[in-house]
Amino acid sequence: MAETDLTRRLGAEALGTAFLLATVVGSGIMAERLAGGNVAIALLGNTIPTGAILVVLIMIFGPVSGAHFNPAVTVAFAARRDIGAGHAAAYITAQVVGGLLGMLAAHLMFEEQLFQISETARTGGAQWFAEVIATFGLVTVIFGALKWRAEAVPYMVGLYITAAYWFTASTSFANPAVTFARSFTNTFSGIDPAHMPAFVTAQIVGALVAVAVGAWLFDGGRQPVN
Repeated sequence: MAETDLTRRLGAEALGTAFLLATVVGSGIMAERLAGGNVAIALLGNTIPTGAILVVLIMIFGPVSGAHFNPAVTVAFAARRDIGAGHAAAYITAQVVGGLLGMLAAHLMFEEQLFQISETARTGGAQWFAEVIATFGLVTVIFGALKWRAEAVPYMVGLYITAAYWFTASTSFANPAVTFARSFTNTFSGIDPAHMPAFVTAQIVGALVAVAVGAWLFDGGRQPVN
């Protein structure tokens, strides 16, 4: 891969992840301010923009970088040897930096204190298991869509995350870069930094399980259904 091509890919990963975090954090702030204390309405106001922006970002940046925007996705592709270890590390760095910039942009837009530490508790076996399931499902959706309907990946990912916000106890972070950035916002979408490492570990586990299951399900070719 040419150096200029890699630079372009990393720029797409950083910019895409920044917009993703600006949407997650910004829509959370807006939703909480407008919901009048109704947490369900606030969560819905956080969910819809997140699913929508994923469709847009994947369609725009997918042809440039593959539109991972997620270290767990990059780890999964690296485990399949679709991306080399060095490039995977560069992708993850760009995603983490982009996520932090997007979080800070949301704070600036909503006149929040720029640097914050979240006090929102998100911990316990149920939430960790939820993150395994959320990330397993996300990576499986990506691999399945790439196998059978590659043009549908943006819609499948956006719809999956929209659903997973509501069917997982953790509200489906499913992304280590998102989790890390959200530990520095004490707003609706935050997570206590002390609880962040367990979430990230669960996400990586879910992604790696999806690699194994995806190889079994999808890599053998299409089979007739009896």
